Amino acid sequence: MRRWPNALRALHHRNFRLYFSGHAISTLGTWVQQVALSWLIYRLTDSVALLGLTTFAALLPQLLVGPFAGAWIDRHDKRRLLILVEGALALQALTLAALTASELISPALIVAMAALLGILNAVDTPLRQSLLSQFVNDRADLPNALALNAMLFTLSRFIGPPLAGLLLGFVSEAVCFALNAASYLALMIGLTCVRLAPSPRASGSFRNVFGEGLRYVLGNPPVQRLMLSVLAVNLTASSYVVLLPVFARDIFGGDATTLGWLWGAAGLGSLGSSMLLAGRNTTATLPGLILASIAISALAMLILASSTLPWLSLIAMALLGFGITINNVGTNIILQSNAPEALRGRVVALYTSTRFGFDAIGGLLAGLLAARLGAPWVLAGAGSLLLIYWGWALYQQRQVLASR
Repeated sequence: MRRWPNALRALHHRNFRLYFSGHAISTLGTWVQQVALSWLIYRLTDSVALLGLTTFAALLPQLLVGPFAGAWIDRHDKRRLLILVEGALALQALTLAALTASELISPALIVAMAALLGILNAVDTPLRQSLLSQFVNDRADLPNALALNAMLFTLSRFIGPPLAGLLLGFVSEAVCFALNAASYLALMIGLTCVRLAPSPRASGSFRNVFGEGLRYVLGNPPVQRLMLSVLAVNLTASSYVVLLPVFARDIFGGDATTLGWLWGAAGLGSLGSSMLLAGRNTTATLPGLILASIAISALAMLILASSTLPWLSLIAMALLGFGITINNVGTNIILQSNAPEALRGRVVALYTSTRFGFDAIGGLLAGLLAARLGAPWVLAGAGSLLLIYWGWALYQQRQVLASR
């Protein structure tokens, strides 16, 4: 039997390998579409506010729909449901490609398509995350599977944006959207080949199923602290996504290729943090690492806000990607490692709704404020707020340790 290195041990499981292979292609296509869409918006409108509004429309459903999606997910066959959702995502990307190619696309349609994508992702994200525990036969390998899943996302984030920048130099945004539509087929094929034993489904009314998951989160102080850090980091640090096109074109005088490199630097930092998490065999030291990541993210934002040197900005982006990923993925690993299997879909849904929902709010605020104050000032303000939060969280952690 083939032995995988410790950092890749979850790939020993056949079902996880099938999922991992298909998701690799799908995630790469997703990043190509995201970069192409942000460039299309800024090329057509020159509006940083519209960038923020589009990001808000794509992520807000995570906050509004996401918490309830978990209760729905735990009541259904997750594998079949995921295949259907992936098919719907492919149709969304294909529609976006057709509208762009026919020059029928408009700001209103862009926001509408982003909102549709957000609704689908509000189900897709917790659904995929909650299925990971069924793709590995040994629960001890679940943290590694979660870290590898994040590493796949960040590797695509490192490769996808520069690739999108290169593609946009030769083809239109519509071609990028069409490539993303095709990429979903790989994951759908992989999921049809997965063999899973029937898993228990939640029973009872939707209200009771949802309430059970909410009580687990609200009645668990360590989980509350983790969720609060996810909220703070994504409300502030993740706003860089909206502001990057402004830095690429207006601060550095670049083009789509410059945007791709900035995004790719963040992806490189995220990849490094995912590899660090994948190599760990315990979650005991993760809370301290998560706290350190908040400070790293805040300092990286302040460096990026004040830098006019491309090489320094690339370093700052790498640190920012590292810090955000440690916070988000580390939290996900702790939550899923400790959550009861029957509650997994609901716990993951509440986590993803916090992560992406407050990312949406932060992106909208950043876009609106940048239109008045300028992107560097907004990023500096968000970094300062996050640094203040880190100081408070450090104090709270020491209080908890002292009371033991």
